[in-house]
Amino acid sequence: MARRLLVISAGVSTPSSTRLLADQLADAVVTGVTARGESVDVEVLELAPLAQSLATTVTTGVAPADITAAREQIAAADGIITVTPIFAASYSGLFKMFFDVLDPDALTGVPMLIAATAGTPRHSLVLDHAVRPLMSYLRADTVPTAVFAATEDFGTTELGGRVRRAAGELAQRLVGAAAVSGFGGPTDLDTAPRRSTGANDLGEVTPFAELLRGHTGS
Repeated sequence: MARRLLVISAGVSTPSSTRLLADQLADAVVTGVTARGESVDVEVLELAPLAQSLATTVTTGVAPADITAAREQIAAADGIITVTPIFAASYSGLFKMFFDVLDPDALTGVPMLIAATAGTPRHSLVLDHAVRPLMSYLRADTVPTAVFAATEDFGTTELGGRVRRAAGELAQRLVGAAAVSGFGGPTDLDTAPRRSTGANDLGEVTPFAELLRGHTGS
């Protein structure tokens, strides 16, 4: 059975260096998975077209259809690549809004590769100081190697090597090969339960008036 790889790009320009890096990573993961005798289907989720719907979801709690569809893509993914541009020395607001509207358990145990792009190498630590802690909080199985690309890095041997290394780590988790010692994983994809999409998970809701019945306010 083909594994399902979801590529999340938070780039906002056209053409986008963020999407370029995302595509390079996805191609390298496909190469790594097929080299291990397995197959993988790739889907790309661009966050820029979801900006208005994300704002609606954050402010009202009501998810439009495109956000519901994105949540379902997350729940169906066996592995995720996520790439954000760096703004003001951190991940973008669009990137953070997307992960804010996911169910708290949506990423639990999901193999993930994190990456970022920026105009200068001075922001290279953002992945380990901001993005990795966010994904750890969401309990994703983040691979050890993160990929940062400044504008000047594209086309270099160094970036290509880092892309292949990170992609190999994610491919390893997708096919259930032995994990890199000391970093946890790999996720057992065949036995892991499918995660929640965040929809219709609340069960029966107790009316607020009933919860406050008999409360004196003291």
